Amino acid sequence: MKIKITGKELKITEALNDYVEKKLDRIDKYFEDAEADVTLRTEKNAQIAEICVVANGEKYRAVTENKDMYASIDKDIDILEGQIRKAKTKKEKMMKDASIKNMEFVENQIAEIKEEIIKTSYYEIKPITPEDAVLKLKEKPTHNFLVFTNVETGKVNVIHKLKDGKNYGLVEPEA
Repeated sequence: MKIKITGKELKITEALNDYVEKKLDRIDKYFEDAEADVTLRTEKNAQIAEICVVANGEKYRAVTENKDMYASIDKDIDILEGQIRKAKTKKEKMMKDASIKNMEFVENQIAEIKEEIIKTSYYEIKPITPEDAVLKLKEKPTHNFLVFTNVETGKVNVIHKLKDGKNYGLVEPEA
């Protein structure tokens, strides 16, 4: 983590510098590459610590005021850690929800495909005339169509019952 420590109306001692770096290790564990901008200042009797962390395109900021500078730094670190954990949890939840939605979408697509093809039947295609195909279809009242090779044309045809239940249709390829 890149750390920049600035003191306003306050001299940054070696002890303060080490303390800030040690405390920022708690934040560093959440990111691979992060930058921290720390500003320490005094106003009257108050010691103010402002820490701004930029990582992964996100910006986290905490400003606290206390009579003790070390307490201000501790409070800032706690606030930042809470913000980071909250953002990370929110991002993970969004990713999880998105993956669940994708899973449901894929499952729905599979269900639709399964609804389309529910049974596979194998028919022996015999060369017969369309009139004989109608007679064969009448022999099987549960069937709605019959595939056959038309003796007259040599092409595969389909004879099917029409909605009126009395008449039949013939499907014949053009070419």
